Amino acid sequence: MSSVRYRSGEGELIPIIVLIIINFVVYIGVNIAAFSGSSILPYLALSRSTVMQEPWTILTYIFTHMDFFHLLANMITLYFYGSFLNRITGPRTFLIIYFIGGLISGLFVLLLSSPFSFTIGASGAVFALGGALAVLLPMLKVYIIPIPVPMPLWVAILIGFLVLAFMPGVSWQGHLGGLLFGLLAGWYLRGRLRLVL
Repeated sequence: MSSVRYRSGEGELIPIIVLIIINFVVYIGVNIAAFSGSSILPYLALSRSTVMQEPWTILTYIFTHMDFFHLLANMITLYFYGSFLNRITGPRTFLIIYFIGGLISGLFVLLLSSPFSFTIGASGAVFALGGALAVLLPMLKVYIIPIPVPMPLWVAILIGFLVLAFMPGVSWQGHLGGLLFGLLAGWYLRGRLRLVL
């Protein structure tokens, strides 16, 4: 068992900032292409109908957003979840949880979604971060807009998952895959980290 201190530092935010920049660059590229009359979205989005011909989409879909609000919501959540988890686990473990969470999320999409649906967004990877945090810091007090009172992190993540699951056009399958992986990752880490907050 190792002891990990929760501490702030500018360098610890670098992996999160890099991920956010990549997401914004891809968003700009997708929309420039769409504005010029050509769509690159089908070559980046994940779908069971195309993944065998375009296997890179199991990764590129994580960085792809078409709607600005979708991008902004994911990046804000990535920043807050990521800044906590990265300082607890270090950048290597943080990135492993993020990327494997995104890949597991994609597998859930491929297994449970319509074969002709297309999925984009970092939500599954972000839910993996949230799931890990819900196990490592379950009682951390957070706010959910527009609820004006603080609540335990695990409650906030559960509410967020359930609300999104019933929204049309949202990939609950991807969210579920990322969340389950994050919970397992948090459980694995909990037995190896002694958190000093």
